[in-house]
Amino acid sequence: MTLAARLAAAFARPPAEPLLAADDFRFPGEHQPAAVLMAVTDRPEPGLLLTLRQPHLRRHAGQISFPGGRVDPEDDNPAATALREAAEEIALDPAEVRVLGTGAPYLTGSGYRIVPVLGLIPPDLPLFPHEDEVAALFEPPLSHLVDPANHRVGQREMGGRERRFFEIRWGDRHIWGITAALIVNLSRQLGPAW
Repeated sequence: MTLAARLAAAFARPPAEPLLAADDFRFPGEHQPAAVLMAVTDRPEPGLLLTLRQPHLRRHAGQISFPGGRVDPEDDNPAATALREAAEEIALDPAEVRVLGTGAPYLTGSGYRIVPVLGLIPPDLPLFPHEDEVAALFEPPLSHLVDPANHRVGQREMGGRERRFFEIRWGDRHIWGITAALIVNLSRQLGPAW
């Protein structure tokens, strides 16, 4: 079975465990629609593309994230949003992405309703981070990220209250918060046999 077929089949079946639905902080208003691209590289040891946000950004500065953002009026669906944002942020040609499915929405404490879009891309594409938004682009092994043994619960004070969140370490990279929660959901969707 090809990697694309394995991923699509896993994404189509019910998850092995309940998925995370929201941050521990409930946003008081209406959530804005958004989407991110979970781009898996099609290689013998598949990786997952992640970005390091620039330290000067107003929101989530210096954090690790997936390419993605708010839904624009011209976006037909979450996949269109995720592909448009990935093209803007890392110069990923949408024609190179094989969209395999969309995950359950995740509600953030910052007011977004994020739909993860799972896509498969060829390895070693020439990608170029948008210098105003993305400080770095990197590709940890998918097997490391989705291994539940690497998922930890962290906590810290933010906005005057104690917050709890998932975190994943990979080398010197600290993946936490929304991005880690989406990876935990991907892990649960792929199941223990992955």
